[in-house]
Amino acid sequence: MNQALNNPITEDDIANYLANTPDFFLRHAELLAAVQFTSPHSNRAVGLQERQAEMLREKIKALEQRIMEMIRHGSENVMLSDKILRWARSLLMVTDLHALPASIEQDIQVQFSVPQVGIRLWGVAPEYAGLPAAQAVSEDAKVFASSLTEPFCGLNTGFEAVGWLQDATTVTSLALIPLRGGATGSMTPAFGLLVLTSPDPHRFHSGMGTDFLARIGELVSAATSRLK
Repeated sequence: MNQALNNPITEDDIANYLANTPDFFLRHAELLAAVQFTSPHSNRAVGLQERQAEMLREKIKALEQRIMEMIRHGSENVMLSDKILRWARSLLMVTDLHALPASIEQDIQVQFSVPQVGIRLWGVAPEYAGLPAAQAVSEDAKVFASSLTEPFCGLNTGFEAVGWLQDATTVTSLALIPLRGGATGSMTPAFGLLVLTSPDPHRFHSGMGTDFLARIGELVSAATSRLK
């Protein structure tokens, strides 16, 4: 008796006993009908079956919400894929390579609703050296671009690339996308850098996925490689 007082039965003990004794309620079926719970919806006492039904309805509602989110994300992905395809088509139709960088900037702004877009290329062929996109870039910026194995997204903390834009004062968040001959994740030295910016601090943030931006980088890399 003293041992029982020193080691009282806890709720965990009861829960473990019931979990490991599945036939308990078979022997005491009358307890199921007597169990009462407080409903979180009405604050009234309800029976076990009614409470189970409420929990099931909550699970169904949560599943419905997840399905709707999946459908919404699926629709958004289809729309993005369509935009990528239309943009890729426009890239292929550019025959004047002198106009290619400016066309890339304009198309990204229009197709993907990006407020400001800039591009810089280095190591281009002499006939393209006078293009705005081929203006001088610091060695630090080149090293930074080559160090990126995936697009960088975050707040503007004074990146050199922001200075390539018409209105650098409005830039709050940005995405920096390296341009290189290798695939995304490659350590092939970059030959350019694409910058997408926004006055919205949440448009490009460190926690966002970069797969879509990486696809943009691959297309721009393939298109601008013709200028080398």
